[in-house]
Amino acid sequence: MLYILKHRQANIDYVSSVGNGFSESDFLNRSKGGPILLNGGGNFGDIWPALQKFREKIIKQYRDRSIVILPQTIYYSSEEALAQSAKVLNDHPDLTIFVRDDRSFAIAQEAFFKCKVYKAPDMAFQMVDLPNINLNPDRSNRTLYLSRKDVEMNQKFKSKNILVENLDVDDWISFNWMSKLPKDWIYIPGLVRLIREGWQRGLKTPQEWASRQGWQWLHPDSFMFNQVHRPELHRKSWGYMHSGIYQLQGYNLVITNRLHVHILCLILNIPHGLLPGSYYKIPAFYNTWTSEIPFCHLIEDANEIPDAIKKLTLLIGRKT
Repeated sequence: MLYILKHRQANIDYVSSVGNGFSESDFLNRSKGGPILLNGGGNFGDIWPALQKFREKIIKQYRDRSIVILPQTIYYSSEEALAQSAKVLNDHPDLTIFVRDDRSFAIAQEAFFKCKVYKAPDMAFQMVDLPNINLNPDRSNRTLYLSRKDVEMNQKFKSKNILVENLDVDDWISFNWMSKLPKDWIYIPGLVRLIREGWQRGLKTPQEWASRQGWQWLHPDSFMFNQVHRPELHRKSWGYMHSGIYQLQGYNLVITNRLHVHILCLILNIPHGLLPGSYYKIPAFYNTWTSEIPFCHLIEDANEIPDAIKKLTLLIGRKT
């Protein structure tokens, strides 16, 4: 959003989340022309089918509008699913696809041959030189393993296989409590939302909450949220970003299997070990863009983690 407003100096007429958050009547009433931008990330393909179905629904429905898919990793486990998506995308007269790595670029060029295809790094790199990004002065000498636990988790890198001393295992602080709830609780109507609202109000992390309020309301860029549709969605995302930065800055050393943790660690100058997920997303991105950065190591064998951590720890010593 900041990139569009600050660097492209373009207006944002309508904003929606996926699925039920989208209102066709509201969209048509607010947005009279101009391109439709679809979020980037790692959800292009059949590993997250609901997101792909929504993306293809918009592409089918709005053939009269230019559509731009922001930088994505493309992954299909099924050739049939890829062919079905290709038919939808190639039928659109003005569709642009940005991809985040060489492998996705090759897939897109071959499958989506009627679309405009470009390679570009992840949009999170627009945070470079973001003002007031140093949030958490309290650094721990422990190591953080910030690990996803969903379908993209590589089972070889479960926390029990990470043989590193003084290791804290967690996921993004903004939703890590989900994995700690009894499974039956997740299906109690309204309970998950109530707990997450409690986290957002600082009941779980009061120190981070206080810092987040200043970030959300006093940051030099926060005034821009008032210029766009549904500013509450942007402020909420802005708050999640603060929480991620605050969490990572509490450590001198990080291990992760999340691509956006890798990118944030690069921006924040935090040495880190990067682990692969369940498919090629992370190695493909690393090999395309970030393999020559000295304070990050791609670790593709769990047995190599202790040695990689020793090397990164020596690097921390040189930096201090």
